[in-house]
Amino acid sequence: MKITRRSLLASAPVAAGIIAAGLPRFAFAQAAAVKFRYLASRGSISPHELADELGYYKDLGVELENVGYATGGPESLFALSSGSVDLGSAATAAVINSISGGNDFVAAYPSNGINKDVKSVFYVLADSPIKSIADIAGKTISVNTLGAHLDYTVREALHSVGLPPDAANLVVVPGPQLEQTLRSHQVDIAGLGYWQATFAGALVANGGVRGVFNDTDVLGELAGGFVVLRRDFIAANPAAARHFVEQSARAADWSRQNPDEARKVLASILDKRGENGDLARYWTGFGLREGAQATDRDIDFWVSVLERDGRLTKGKLKAADILYRRGETKTN
Repeated sequence: MKITRRSLLASAPVAAGIIAAGLPRFAFAQAAAVKFRYLASRGSISPHELADELGYYKDLGVELENVGYATGGPESLFALSSGSVDLGSAATAAVINSISGGNDFVAAYPSNGINKDVKSVFYVLADSPIKSIADIAGKTISVNTLGAHLDYTVREALHSVGLPPDAANLVVVPGPQLEQTLRSHQVDIAGLGYWQATFAGALVANGGVRGVFNDTDVLGELAGGFVVLRRDFIAANPAAARHFVEQSARAADWSRQNPDEARKVLASILDKRGENGDLARYWTGFGLREGAQATDRDIDFWVSVLERDGRLTKGKLKAADILYRRGETKTN
């Protein structure tokens, strides 16, 4: 079955209406709750996790289940492809690569955005001789995972100064260890993603570091990554998928309007997970547009980069093939 934006939005109210006609709202939720299994990211949350904590899914037939942690987006997409989870979350370039490779995924909504306030920063020690992007050639840079946002940001940064995309050496370091590896000189540069603002805030607060460049400098303002659903999952659960996206966007808007309260909720979530809730004070938000809206550029920017680098066949994919936009005609 081909899922279109029109069918996704139109079939959901019909299906919900048929059930609701014979059942009270609470009974519908109990009888038809759809479970969304997902992997969390250490030190941060996604809008759907915030929506769940705020009770936005109550009586809407949506149930979230955290089944562990992902080291990064590629692992999340692999779990989604294998059926181990029901939603993934990854950098846009990784999502495009996954779809190009044959996975029938839909980019449901942007998980985060980068702008002047929310960004990924590449830090060095204060006395480092590294002063600019040109200086990172031959240096070792820590990132949370390969093949995702920080990896592609480094590639684009190097390209912007005429250097080969593989001129720097990237190594994988988990978020909680980023500061330690930088201060102990195990790496020259520590890349902290926009989703790792809690770790970045602690790093800066401890002093002795400075940023060399950030992803907004290199890429401009755009979505940093997307929450992804399988197309067959949407077909089987149209109403739940619609509610999931709508309430995630609602939570993202709430967090922008109530940043202090949002940090308190994040602190509570981190504490429940056994993480350090105190780090929530450094959280900078999701960086999303109103309504968690996506634009064609969010996708097409990375399509053009992947085409330029020979990683994607020219003309194979475009934003309209990937994005789910509420209220528009089709997703594919």
